[in-house]
Amino acid sequence: MSVTTEGGVLVVTRHPQPGRSLARAALDTALATAAFDQPVNLLFLGAGVLQLLPQQDSTSVGVRNLRKVIDSMPLYDLERCYVDADAVERFGLTAEDLPCGAVLVGREAQRSLLDSHQHILGF
Repeated sequence: MSVTTEGGVLVVTRHPQPGRSLARAALDTALATAAFDQPVNLLFLGAGVLQLLPQQDSTSVGVRNLRKVIDSMPLYDLERCYVDADAVERFGLTAEDLPCGAVLVGREAQRSLLDSHQHILGF
């Protein structure tokens, strides 16, 4: 799969949600960047794909369900996000688990994403 970008910011998130402020910080950074009309893409790597699960129990740790935030990304003109295809398989996620606009990317496409952005922010 070929990845096309505008060379702006790539936000990489690698942590599952519950109790992880890094997961929320990655989404907040992507949304804030987009709100200022800056080109931004979001890449969910490794355990970060678990943020995409629609049913998350985050009430016990007092954290907002990140999937709801992810589903609001089109309001910020973030129409798609990139998702580690190997991690989706490893954690047993299905197409129904992924948000609208999710693009599965293998290792080669991930490298292409990393190479094509001017700024990479890892969380």
